[in-house]
Amino acid sequence: MGTLFDACADRGAGTRVHLDRPFDISTNADADEAGLGGGRTEHSVVQLAALVRDAAGWLAATGARHGDRVAIVKDNHWDYDLLACAAVRLGAVPAQLSAHLPAETLRTLLGRLEPTLLVTTAGVLERGRGEGVDLASVVPTVLVLDAAVPGAVALDDVRGHTAPRPRRRHDDEPLVIHHTSGTTGVPKLVVHSTRTIIGKLARFETVRYPVIGLRRSDTLVNASAFAHGRTFCWTASAMCLAPRKIVIITGQDPDLADPVLRAHPPTVMEALPASYVCFQPLTERLDNPFRQVRTFVSTYDAMHPPTIRAYLRASRHRGPVWMQGWGQTETGPLTFRFHTRRSLSKGSPGSSTRNLGRPVPVKTRLRVVDTETFQPLPSGQAGLVLARTAACALGYVGEADRWLAKRIGDWWNTGDIAVRHHDGTIELLDREVDHTPRLSCLRTEDVLEDRLPQAVECVVLNSPGEAPLPVVVTGDGELDEDSWQRAVHDLPPLRKPVVLTWEQVPRTGTGKVRRTALLEQLTGRTDTCGSGRWT
Repeated sequence: MGTLFDACADRGAGTRVHLDRPFDISTNADADEAGLGGGRTEHSVVQLAALVRDAAGWLAATGARHGDRVAIVKDNHWDYDLLACAAVRLGAVPAQLSAHLPAETLRTLLGRLEPTLLVTTAGVLERGRGEGVDLASVVPTVLVLDAAVPGAVALDDVRGHTAPRPRRRHDDEPLVIHHTSGTTGVPKLVVHSTRTIIGKLARFETVRYPVIGLRRSDTLVNASAFAHGRTFCWTASAMCLAPRKIVIITGQDPDLADPVLRAHPPTVMEALPASYVCFQPLTERLDNPFRQVRTFVSTYDAMHPPTIRAYLRASRHRGPVWMQGWGQTETGPLTFRFHTRRSLSKGSPGSSTRNLGRPVPVKTRLRVVDTETFQPLPSGQAGLVLARTAACALGYVGEADRWLAKRIGDWWNTGDIAVRHHDGTIELLDREVDHTPRLSCLRTEDVLEDRLPQAVECVVLNSPGEAPLPVVVTGDGELDEDSWQRAVHDLPPLRKPVVLTWEQVPRTGTGKVRRTALLEQLTGRTDTCGSGRWT
């Protein structure tokens, strides 16, 4: 990964990269070329390779060396991965941490990491101080990308330093560290090696599969959370496949994304589930920007049928496909499933998105077991999902016991409750921490979103000894009683719904609902129906 962009440039890759806003690590030359003090929003592969080399020089000038950990915390953008590649080039181990995390959580993670260098922005440090946390005091050296901060190294202090020669490492040594989503508390820090995240995951994506494979003529759009492991893997595969265009969208405001999508209409699109939800109003326009998409890709979180239908309808392609992946930071993708207009038509046998498909062929084995004995269960019975994959990470930083508690021999405990059907497909019900035999939260959310067109999102929360609490997210925070009663007439008993707007729901950096935090916000309770032993 340290020489990825150099290798692609040497191979003559003609990909043009278009950004919705300039990189946070844009150089002075970028700004001068763009004029008016702005930064460049279009890059060639050669220019990206030069930027990675420049960044490696900056990091080396601060004292970062082979074997050091380099923490990166900044606003969401693809230059997270460019900085990570620069650190890898030095032989250091980058740790990509989302700036969306609370300052106290960041302090905890930095304490576990013990990095020699923190790469960040003045805004991140200021937000931390506003929450009563001095992040700069946790790390020996701090490099601030966008301003001069007392006690820290400014980017202008290290510009112009030549990057040392790339340092190789063994395929099984730590390569990169990412954190999990943190929906139930402080995220775990997951360590991957070159073998696991590149050799086993990214390499699998570089095959030009029929129909769904990336083509050289494609315009590939990614609207993601670039601090997470998915995009590090995606960066490797996308650059090697060299589509005509790569378009990066960093925010979830549809009015800001719309002109970028119109200027560069995607043929393949990958986005966070939350981004798809936010951009969904764009699908209703006659000249919607998704007309040319043949493949939509979603990972990270559950997608509900109404959203997927909206995008498949928006495409004018003869047979658009939605590829839904399920996996974890620790394992990468475990299953894939493909949805079409026909398979998601209301009332069809395959219309539920809870069925995640079959394990990735050759790569993954899955087993559903009893939560107490860990003995395999017959088809049709709900239990814990165990996974066996060569892509499993090396461990958790600072939480070895927690990692070992989730290892059962050669199997990894996903902490998810699911049913394995006779045809080998896996139907996801809930996280174990949220699960109750009374109902599946995810299934119920699917039904509610299908029956409430005005709902942007539905969340069902479980508490011991009480009926589940439904939360309905609407554009204006309003929901009429008649619509609600029609939606729940044949469902198990639910409490009176709480109606919120999108901004009122606590979320992770990937847009996932922080269910425990939402439960506490609404009820003052944090106890759940599951044990929470494998969060």
